Amino acid sequence: MIPRQKKRVIIFTFARFHSQKSLTEHYHCRKVISKKYPMAVNNKKITKIITWTLVLLVISGIILYPKIKPLFKGGKGEGGQGAGPGMRGAMGQQPTLASGYVIVPTRMFDPIYSTGSLLPDEEVELSFETSGKIVAITFSEGSRVKKGQLLSKINDRPLQAQLLKLQAQKKLTVEKEFRARQLLDRDAVSRESYDQVATELQVIEADIQLLEARIAETELRAPFDGVVGLRMVSEGAYATTQTKIVRLVKTSPLKIEFSIAERYAGEITPGFPITFTLDVGASQTFTARVYAIDPKVNLDTRMIAVRALYANRNEELKPGRYVRVYAQLSEIANAVSIPSEAVIAEMEGEKVFVYKGGKAEQRKIKIGLRTASNVQVQSGLNFGDTLLTTATLQLRQGLPVQLDTLVTNRNPENLVPNKNIEIPAP
Repeated sequence: MIPRQKKRVIIFTFARFHSQKSLTEHYHCRKVISKKYPMAVNNKKITKIITWTLVLLVISGIILYPKIKPLFKGGKGEGGQGAGPGMRGAMGQQPTLASGYVIVPTRMFDPIYSTGSLLPDEEVELSFETSGKIVAITFSEGSRVKKGQLLSKINDRPLQAQLLKLQAQKKLTVEKEFRARQLLDRDAVSRESYDQVATELQVIEADIQLLEARIAETELRAPFDGVVGLRMVSEGAYATTQTKIVRLVKTSPLKIEFSIAERYAGEITPGFPITFTLDVGASQTFTARVYAIDPKVNLDTRMIAVRALYANRNEELKPGRYVRVYAQLSEIANAVSIPSEAVIAEMEGEKVFVYKGGKAEQRKIKIGLRTASNVQVQSGLNFGDTLLTTATLQLRQGLPVQLDTLVTNRNPENLVPNKNIEIPAP
């Protein structure tokens, strides 16, 4: 303790030095006081150290409290309160909280989800086989046409004139050939003279067939039944072999083209049924059957193109639309299905923990079919076992476990419980 008289001297000295303006003199004052009264300065330093120490202890306690709180709670056992970690061996280990899942017989299958497009059964952009002026367009846009129906025509008047000329020559040559044959029968002419007339007749007939073929090229006819689209030219326009006249589409049946992963190549074959919808969440579904599979895997995407056929008898669907395709692959009637998050992968294989007698029991399992959220267990588990699905990283063989949640049935889209099988008691 500093005597009262010394305190007055200190206060007086500080007041005197604070009245001066110079910082140098102020520093000199503090130096003089520290030499003359060292106890006052040391007590002030000690106070600062104690204050900062208390602040650091409070901050450390706030940070570490959530971590050490379970230790205080876990120390309370049946023998009384206040048992710390060192007494757990004598007082018993606290059970680990985990969720349980009761295994039931399930119908499980492997689904395929894909996206694709609707394609017309047949589609072609029609154009002429020769060049010329369009003199007729005989179809209505958007109308239905029959196979062989005339759609448009190019000017063929010069060809028709040549055809008339050859037909007249043919008539005269036919008469000449008739007379030459009669004379040949009577040995009135030589065989060579008759052959010349007969050859002349054959040449004229060949020229007539050639002209008829060229005239047919001036006609644009429908190659199959279907619906024509919007025309791309008008009457009077000059068309070449590259000019598109109209698009013809056959919309019944329709093709569905989609892709699957290469690992499913051997499971989808022609005749395999699929279902598809037009929009996400649409309630109406349509059924089709696979009719062709691309024999080669796409090197860029590692996918295989597949096509299915839909009847579309009422032509309610239009080609070009986006579709969502669903296919159901292998199916197992009575599968042991468990959530995939309960499986622990190790170097030796997979394992799980089951709840038995209040403790965790380790089981080695063999995995079969996999889906998005579940896996099939081929061996290692039985119906009625209670699988531990949470706290899997903390579980050990023989560790006490307390179930906080028990799921008796989980039924995602591709898992359907089979109620005809009796579940053995755990």
